Amino acid sequence: MKNVVVSVLLATAAFAALADNPHGLPPGIAKKLHACEDCGTVQTVVKEKRKGEGGAVGIIGGAAVGGLLGNQVGKGNGKTLATVGGAVAGGFAGNEVQKHVTSKEVWVTKVKLKDGSVRSFEQEKQPAWKSGEVVKVQKNTLTPV
Repeated sequence: MKNVVVSVLLATAAFAALADNPHGLPPGIAKKLHACEDCGTVQTVVKEKRKGEGGAVGIIGGAAVGGLLGNQVGKGNGKTLATVGGAVAGGFAGNEVQKHVTSKEVWVTKVKLKDGSVRSFEQEKQPAWKSGEVVKVQKNTLTPV
C-alpha cells in the first residue's frame, strides 16, 4: 500500500511539472522560456553556403571572351556562327562564374516558438547561442536571453 501512495504522489508531481513545462525542457530553460513572451528554443544552428548573384559584369565579360574565342574558329558563315555561339555560351558561363565568386556563407538558426511553429533566421556572423538555448525573437532578429 505504501508503494502505491508513493507512486501516486510521484505521478502527481510529474504531471504538475509537465503542466508548467509542456515541452519537457530542462528546468532552467523552461523557466526562461515561460518568463518571456517573445522567446523560443533554438533547435539547430548550421552554416550553409548561399549562391551569389550574377549580373551584367559576368554576362558581358563572358560574352566578350566567348565571342573572341568563337571568332578564332571557321571561315565565312561558320566563323560568324561560332562567334555568336561563343558569345552566348560565354555570357552564360560568365554569369555562373560571377554567382560563384559572390557566394557567401551564412548561419541558419531554427527556433521553435511557444505556439509550436519553427522559424529560420539567417545571419553572417556565427551566433552566440547553440541548440537548446532560449532566444528572444524581435521581428527578424534573435538575441540571447
